[in-house]
Amino acid sequence: MSEARKILVTSALPYANGSIHLGHMLEYIQTDMWVRFQKMRGNQCIYVCADDAHGSAIMLRAEAEGITPEQLIANVHAEHSADFADFLVDFDNFYTTHSEENRELSEHIYQRLQAAGHISTRSVTQYFDPEKGMFLADRFIKGTCPKCATPDQYGDNCEKCGATYHPTELKDPRSAISGACPVLKDSEHYFFKLPNFQSMLQEWTRSGTLQESVANKLAEWLDSGLQEWDISRDAPYFGFEIPNAPGKYFYVWLDAPIGYMASFKNLCARRPDLDFDAFWNKNSTAELYHFIGKDIINFHALFWPAMLYGAGYRKPTGVHVHGYLTVNGAKMSKSRGTFIKARSYLDHLNPEYLRYYYASKLGRGVEDLDLNLDDFIQKVNSDLVGKVVNIASRCAGFIQKGNAGMLVAEMPNPELWQRFIEATPSIAKAFEARDFARAMRETMALADAANAWIAEQAPWSMNKIEGQQAQVQAVCSQAINLFKQLVILLKPVLPKLAADAEQFLNVSDLSWDDLGNSLGAHQLNPFSPLLTRVDPKHVDAMVESSKEDLLEMESTADIEAVASNGELEKEPLAKEIDFNSFAAVDLRIALIEKATFVEGADKLLQLTLDLGGVKRNVFSGIKSAYPDPSALEGRLTLYVANLAARKMKFGVSEGMVLAAGPGGEEIHLLSPDAGARPGQRVM
Repeated sequence: MSEARKILVTSALPYANGSIHLGHMLEYIQTDMWVRFQKMRGNQCIYVCADDAHGSAIMLRAEAEGITPEQLIANVHAEHSADFADFLVDFDNFYTTHSEENRELSEHIYQRLQAAGHISTRSVTQYFDPEKGMFLADRFIKGTCPKCATPDQYGDNCEKCGATYHPTELKDPRSAISGACPVLKDSEHYFFKLPNFQSMLQEWTRSGTLQESVANKLAEWLDSGLQEWDISRDAPYFGFEIPNAPGKYFYVWLDAPIGYMASFKNLCARRPDLDFDAFWNKNSTAELYHFIGKDIINFHALFWPAMLYGAGYRKPTGVHVHGYLTVNGAKMSKSRGTFIKARSYLDHLNPEYLRYYYASKLGRGVEDLDLNLDDFIQKVNSDLVGKVVNIASRCAGFIQKGNAGMLVAEMPNPELWQRFIEATPSIAKAFEARDFARAMRETMALADAANAWIAEQAPWSMNKIEGQQAQVQAVCSQAINLFKQLVILLKPVLPKLAADAEQFLNVSDLSWDDLGNSLGAHQLNPFSPLLTRVDPKHVDAMVESSKEDLLEMESTADIEAVASNGELEKEPLAKEIDFNSFAAVDLRIALIEKATFVEGADKLLQLTLDLGGVKRNVFSGIKSAYPDPSALEGRLTLYVANLAARKMKFGVSEGMVLAAGPGGEEIHLLSPDAGARPGQRVM
């Protein structure tokens, strides 16, 4: 047997400023499948990642929510970790870039680069917000397009006419943070001299480290000449201060890739079997792979390897680039309910359905993957339930009833068994090459062959014929052994199904080497259903839930552009009304007696209110801001008492409680001053 490989795997850092969605999951699921495959092969394969936890956007969102950036990134980290765990993404370490390990490594790498002459400084002229006292990134500048005069355009391109321009060319510019008119101001910025690494990068990008199409794209940039890379930002900024440069901070693009190293360093401190230098020093023989979306290949395939090389570290062995996710043939859409958060999916569907669907569509290229929801239902039901699980469910009962769950060693169709054995090297090669779609096609071809043979033998009919019972046991035993083979081949993709199958098969932790072995005379455990069919209703419910998430998604996505007090820009004042119109609304003080989750609802809490002797039931869409509803019990709030009752899917909602904020975690239930009593009128 060949010596086990030492492999370190990383994938893009999710930004600690919002939820994980299914587009993100496309990357983490495929990386996880590849890592699981390597571990099944007996290789030492370590998978590390981290939250990207620095930047102005995080600082501004924390400020808007009235919490510290540290609190914000801790909250988001918990959310991200739960989503990844529930999607069965098995990181060896999921860390954060806001860590001492990252601070130390960032300073160390910067100082090495500086000492080697790879850092320069020069004055840069930027827009400055005089009210907020901060320089504005392009996305924080709002104005009228200089080409077509369309108002409310952000940054350096127009959504209407598609024109590109410098933000300073916008007419009537204003800060998206404060609304103030920005002014031009100079400051000193620090740059990484990427052109110093031109020849190294030309060689490295053509050395087999990248897919050919990616290398061709990078060649265009290399041929046109590389530019120095801005690695600094001015205070106020949430991140690490540059050594010996007060008020200057490492831009997130510098410390984010160092986050891979910091996450691994943190793991090494807890794993004596791991040595940081063995994986990261310039003479390392370990393999280092990175999975990344095609939108930032210039950074991960130019800046990152150059920074590592310039600081005396090793370069990646390979950077694996993938395309975007579309849903039903189009870019994910909030209005259609197809901008689907990981949690929205998990609330309605088995994570292994999506893992398999992604695997069935993922090749080794950079093409976009389409999540067609009708095809998703059909494929999962046909392949996983109709082909794979069907083998066990068809045959387990005959073994249980006819031979007390004991397999027999006889193989009535050795040719079919041999076909399974001979197919495994090709499937292994497909997994290694990240050609998951080919691996799934070849695996399902084996499942088809197994099902065709079982149907031909028809043990359900044979069992009714006197004297054929031994043949029934032989056929069903071989079928179970074929099922075991399929489970092993699918284990990198479906780890939960594999674990349940191992329990049924009465075996522990099947590895790739077990593909060569039959179970022989072996005792099975009682069979339980392994996987149910996808119910289209659950898919519909997920889409509806995603539509309900619209307000929350928009508020999170736009937090960078509307952080401080642009509330009136987000929600202009309504048309004027007279006093009598307002007086018609009967506002009362209500005591929240009971607050509970609503089964099947993503947004709603059920509140039982006391209005001073009168009880009311209200369904309120505040769950995202109050994940522990019991904390609301005993609290006074404001209640619209004369609002007509609404019949909802979950019951009748009588009236409405009042809250402020755009949605998501930014919902603030209104409360009266101390001394107010249930039932009192609010005027």
